[in-house]
Amino acid sequence: MNHYTLAEMTPGLSESFTVTVTEEMMAQFEAITGDVSPIHMDAEYAQKRGYPGRVVYGMLGASFFSTLAGVYLPGEHCLLHGVECKFAKPVFIGDTLTITGTVVNVSEAVAEAEIKAVITNQDGKRVTRGIIKAGLAK
Repeated sequence: MNHYTLAEMTPGLSESFTVTVTEEMMAQFEAITGDVSPIHMDAEYAQKRGYPGRVVYGMLGASFFSTLAGVYLPGEHCLLHGVECKFAKPVFIGDTLTITGTVVNVSEAVAEAEIKAVITNQDGKRVTRGIIKAGLAK
């Protein structure tokens, strides 16, 4: 876990990590949220919609923005103020995702860092992008 302080959060500072989406993650996400949409649960249904298999929950992928902020950038001193995300391409079970965040702005006045976040898959395709507002202790 990283320990960046507000003073250390400078524009251009970047961190990243990778994770592979598993069947177990999908099952846990469904159990927590109750989202049983067939696009996520039924491979045949997803294939009829033109996908190679079940589509991973967009919010499961976006949830890694929480890990990015709470563990990597800034890490232990973070309290999320907001996350805005856009889903560019679908994610599938077995995809390996790289989650990267780069500080773009720091506001001493509100003790907040703005982080541009991007999730790419194993093929280098951008699947999700976002803006994270990370609050930090002064």
